[in-house]
Amino acid sequence: MRISIENKKIEAVKRMRALGIFQETIRQFEDEGLVSVSEPPLGAFFWADDEMLECIRQFEKKNDALVYVVIRSYTTIGRMDSFLFVSDHAEEWECDHEDIDMAFSADSQGVLAFVSNIDAPDCSEMGYIGISQTPAAGLRRIW
Repeated sequence: MRISIENKKIEAVKRMRALGIFQETIRQFEDEGLVSVSEPPLGAFFWADDEMLECIRQFEKKNDALVYVVIRSYTTIGRMDSFLFVSDHAEEWECDHEDIDMAFSADSQGVLAFVSNIDAPDCSEMGYIGISQTPAAGLRRIW
């Protein structure tokens, strides 16, 4: 059974709050459906541009998911955009909550994300990433 976008959005807002994301970013997502990108070095939020939105929409359609925030990273192997999302599998949400609750602890196993490798698209993949909070109430990928 497919989960409605409205229910995924409610779930996404819960996750955003649990992650301590900047309140205005949460409001813009909740009220206007705007997806924001947490940019290094301070994790300030910027709205996803048209190119990024196209990538997000393709991912959402292919995976029956809803992306609620993107974490941008610049690495030695190129720029990576990590999509945090709510899946269409409600039975997995409790595990996602546990991962988010532990995200900032030393014992964290990370949070599930789709990582889009902009410079090497063939290396894009789904997996767990480590995150930390930033001074601007954003998120940063740490591994």
